[in-house]
Amino acid sequence: MKLLEYQAKAVFEKYGIPIQKGVVVDAVEGIDEKIRGADLRFPIVIKAQVQIGGRGKAGGVKFADTPEEAAKLCGEMLGMDIRGFTAKELLVLEKKDIAKEWYLSIMLDRYSKSPLLIFSPQGGMDIEETARTNPERIAKVPIDPIRGVQDYTITYALDKTGADGQYRDKLKEVVEKLYRMFFDYYTMLVEINPLALDDQGRLVALDGKVEVDDNALPFLPDITAFRDKLQEDPQVIEARNVNFLFIPIEDEGNIAVMSNGSGMLMSCIDLISKKGMKVHAALDLGGGATAERIAEAVRIMLGRPKIDTVFICIFGGITRCDEVAKGAVIAMQKNEAAGKHLILRMEGTNKEEAAKIIAESNLPITVAEGIPNSVDAIYRIKHEKKGA
Repeated sequence: MKLLEYQAKAVFEKYGIPIQKGVVVDAVEGIDEKIRGADLRFPIVIKAQVQIGGRGKAGGVKFADTPEEAAKLCGEMLGMDIRGFTAKELLVLEKKDIAKEWYLSIMLDRYSKSPLLIFSPQGGMDIEETARTNPERIAKVPIDPIRGVQDYTITYALDKTGADGQYRDKLKEVVEKLYRMFFDYYTMLVEINPLALDDQGRLVALDGKVEVDDNALPFLPDITAFRDKLQEDPQVIEARNVNFLFIPIEDEGNIAVMSNGSGMLMSCIDLISKKGMKVHAALDLGGGATAERIAEAVRIMLGRPKIDTVFICIFGGITRCDEVAKGAVIAMQKNEAAGKHLILRMEGTNKEEAAKIIAESNLPITVAEGIPNSVDAIYRIKHEKKGA
């Protein structure tokens, strides 16, 4: 889960990482009162709150010198499209006088199997350009999870990048706080860009990006509350409410894949892709699905107008194959006339009974043996439809 900037900064503040004074607005009315209520001084910066980077280049960051200008800009920015995301909220902040802009992040590095500190004295919007043209100005330092942030970690980052060593202690203090947050909030990434040195000699987080592991949300009530305010796919929310995991994949695809395990889902998607077909979405059923829940999962999938074929791949155990078959029949009885087709691959408990249920239904449901044969069946059905 990706937090919006103001949400990330709320967590930074809990750990004592300095942030700018600001206020969130979601309507043009009363903006002047909100700015005065937050005791903000002009000039101010107005930042669109969307779950994507590159806002500044896309027109999502503006500056205002007066209340009138602020109201005008907020009116223009609320509801604007920024690289496919709608700005429903704006963060209004005091504009900072800064002497330096640094880049700082900690991410989960699967190669070193440890948190990875990334630092550069050249922060801001063009950090990607810095990585491409001046890689020596970026330091990447694995942090030993047992020892934590050490003096040499910070010294190396500063020396490697040619940054001013007089700020070593201040940088270490921020890194230690960010490191605690990295673990406490089960994050995949915590990023401050820019981490600014202001005119008072303080390091201040002018922006923030935080990505939290979705599996940790039950332990993080404050982040769960944030999630409920984010712009999410309606089917993602609908599936979550009944304890399914719905994953949008390729918008131009027209195949849905359902399974009771993420490994099986990925295998199915890979084989479908190798056949030149595209998967629109995937859904993880979890274990022990009843006929009613299978039917509900298929209904959610077929709620996507682009999906015309659903592939259910089940290894029966806790989930019985006859329950899967009953659920598939219930769902397809409601979609038979809509030109939808269902491919069903089952192995395990009550497989023979399940096959009998499908055969007697006379519905557009194809039972296949094994994943490769199921993918071949999808391919044949797609080409038959094209031929028709």
